[in-house]
Amino acid sequence: MMNDSMSRLNNFLACKTPKAWVEAALENQDLLLIDHANCEKKAAATAMNLMYRYVDRTELLQKMSQLAREELLHFEQVVKIMQSKEVEYSHLGPSRYASALREHIRTHEPAKLVDTLIVGAFVEARSCERFAMLAPSLDEELQKFYTSLLRSEARHFEDYLALAELYAEEEISERVAFFAEKEAALIDSQDNEFRFHSGSPKSASH
Repeated sequence: MMNDSMSRLNNFLACKTPKAWVEAALENQDLLLIDHANCEKKAAATAMNLMYRYVDRTELLQKMSQLAREELLHFEQVVKIMQSKEVEYSHLGPSRYASALREHIRTHEPAKLVDTLIVGAFVEARSCERFAMLAPSLDEELQKFYTSLLRSEARHFEDYLALAELYAEEEISERVAFFAEKEAALIDSQDNEFRFHSGSPKSASH
């Protein structure tokens, strides 16, 4: 079942994470953990924002409530691992990834909601793909943790996509293809700084 989810998820993404990003992640594990914690906080906040904005969408309220709880639990787990590894939780600016995707969200409803959900699906899918790529090369503690995240992250991707299909007034395949192209361009391009959702860093030492 998990293999089916990962297969759908990898087919959903238009490109694989570049090897250079994986190498940078393994060389910058403190940064990886700090930004991973930030990503879990942001994911919970995104789900909560959707709950506040769309109070009349029962299915969304149920799925986003569960998702927010799970993301906050993951945040707590990352912070606990950071403490065990004596990694200080310092401020990091975000990557351009999510904001660049959100620039393309339409402004009228329900298209705005549908695009927001599709972007959410891409964020979750890319996170899951990167956990799977990193896990085999990490120490036992992180390998076990990142492997444990795969199932929930894959389900979050499926939930976002199912909600987009539910609330759309038209077939969503064109919008998915549009965002897939934008997302792949971000992943395949170079970034000045390493982040969990960055492209290949121009310098791994940043």
